[in-house]
Amino acid sequence: MEEKTLVKEWLKNNRARGARLLQKLVQEDSTRGKESIAQAIVIEKCRQLGLDLDIWEIGQTTLFQHPAFCSDRKDFKGNPNVVAVLKGTGGGKSLILNGHIDVVPAGDQQTWRDDPFSGLIQGGKLYGRGSTDMKGGNVALLLAMESIIKNEIRLKGDVIFQSVIEEESGGAGTLAAVLRGYQADGAIIPEPTNMKFFPKQQGSMWFRITVKGKAAHGGTRYEGISAIEKSMMVIQELQQLEKERNARINDPLYESIPIPIPINIGKIQSGEWPSSVPDVAIIEGRMGVAPDETMENAQKEMKNCLEAIGKKDKWLEENPLTIEWFGGRWLPGSVENNHPLMESLSQSFQEVKKQVPVIEASPWGTDGGILSNIGHTPVVVFGPGVTEVAHDSNEYIVLEELYEAAEIIAYTIMDWCGVVE
Repeated sequence: MEEKTLVKEWLKNNRARGARLLQKLVQEDSTRGKESIAQAIVIEKCRQLGLDLDIWEIGQTTLFQHPAFCSDRKDFKGNPNVVAVLKGTGGGKSLILNGHIDVVPAGDQQTWRDDPFSGLIQGGKLYGRGSTDMKGGNVALLLAMESIIKNEIRLKGDVIFQSVIEEESGGAGTLAAVLRGYQADGAIIPEPTNMKFFPKQQGSMWFRITVKGKAAHGGTRYEGISAIEKSMMVIQELQQLEKERNARINDPLYESIPIPIPINIGKIQSGEWPSSVPDVAIIEGRMGVAPDETMENAQKEMKNCLEAIGKKDKWLEENPLTIEWFGGRWLPGSVENNHPLMESLSQSFQEVKKQVPVIEASPWGTDGGILSNIGHTPVVVFGPGVTEVAHDSNEYIVLEELYEAAEIIAYTIMDWCGVVE
């Protein structure tokens, strides 16, 4: 196919262009509430490519009232969603290319060798917060589209590029795009998968369990009931629940993942004075949800577990545990291994990499659950980036993988959307 040869050559000759764009994006701190400047870079790039732009601030009533909306942020002013469309001539399949611009905080800067937003290029890697998760993936999408546009290749189907906010805190940006009417015949999300294919995405949600105790002086602690000691019992039961839930999963895509759907305890808060028995403990964590499971079912299992604890302990029976679902929430999602989009992407992968792709289930949640469950758009998660360094200090991306991903995605766009002869 002559068009693929042209795309391959263009990408080979414009690698520095892609690296510069990624460097500019990484050098902008686009943590939550500060996405605007990085979005401005994306907008300018899309304008240069002649794409039809839709820029809007999310936060409409329909978003806040939607059952899938989950965010403690109620004001999104000044930090827009961006959608840019490459219109096709008609008669082809449409494709969403979805990436998020928000990044997690840098954390302790003392653990970084360089500034977290340096964009340093060294040894074939580009360093900085967001390089892997997932500005590198966004640049791969833009390079793929640019390679097609610059070679004047006309597509039949529409390509819908999305640069959304709020993915790291529950997906409000992608949900807003779906509610705005953006749906397609397929979607690719270039999260850092180590160039693997993730047709299945784990869902997850945050929980807060309140454990009651009875205050007393530490010198006569036997007069009280320690909420910390009771919370230790709760954590043990949650670990058992995790084992039971994971024992039911029999899916070859999870073979290399030790705990497919973890229950993680991320925060414990209790006590105000060393010489006092604490009368309350707050346990906060994250519950994984299987790709074929509903959020409601997972919540029910957790509720049943907590009720069962009360039957084992007289104090907790009289002072029941309470649970609150708050903060982050990511819907699970899945697409069949033999779905046409998987086949198209796999064919493109093999053309570029000269090997078959590794197919696994995602160990974390993505915006794919919103696109598939709410937007009825089949999703494959595939992208450059090192899964292990996402959210870690000294985050980096291997630039060679970024270029390869751009080529694979460009081939897939042409195959999926169709090329006008």
